[in-house]
Amino acid sequence: MSRGGRDKDRTQPERRCIVTGDVQPTQGLIRFVVGPDGMIIPDLAQKLPGRGIWVVADKAAIDKAAAKGLFSRAAKMQVTTPDGLAELVEAGQARRVVDLVSLARKSGKAVAGFEKVKGWLADGVAKVLLQASDGSERGKGKLWTPKGGRWFGCLTASELGLSFGRDHVIHGALAAGGLTDKVILEAGRLTGLRGHDGSNSAVGKE
Repeated sequence: MSRGGRDKDRTQPERRCIVTGDVQPTQGLIRFVVGPDGMIIPDLAQKLPGRGIWVVADKAAIDKAAAKGLFSRAAKMQVTTPDGLAELVEAGQARRVVDLVSLARKSGKAVAGFEKVKGWLADGVAKVLLQASDGSERGKGKLWTPKGGRWFGCLTASELGLSFGRDHVIHGALAAGGLTDKVILEAGRLTGLRGHDGSNSAVGKE
């Protein structure tokens, strides 16, 4: 089991984290590259040119890499890390998840609100249950993880609200298909960065 509650998939590309030394699928890692000015750049989309430097999706690990000069060691040259690198990565990853959920909503693959989400769960439409990290545990416990699906609690109510064009949202759901698998991937990384263990506060009801 990798950070963020994901099972390791050996069919996926694997890389070694420069902090832990562990080799794991890239879905659980953050890629960095060295910019032209020698600055370390987070490559959250994992598409920038250059040799990748990989760190597990964990803020403490990113902080350690910056503090101990591990980026320079991996790059085999002196590099500069921006101040607050771990926070920059977390904020960027949160934006990626928010934007993806927003696109899913626009394509009809996402709903928000307790009753709509409950309906999708009851009808077997939902593949992913999203619940705000700062929402009421009592309220969240009235819903359940989709059978064979996923639960994430890595976004705040205001962040989840941004995805749905509202001030705040506590409960959201995604149907299968479209961008849902991408949301699962990116939310898994954000879960690791924010220190959530991936456990479900919405347990067991079906």
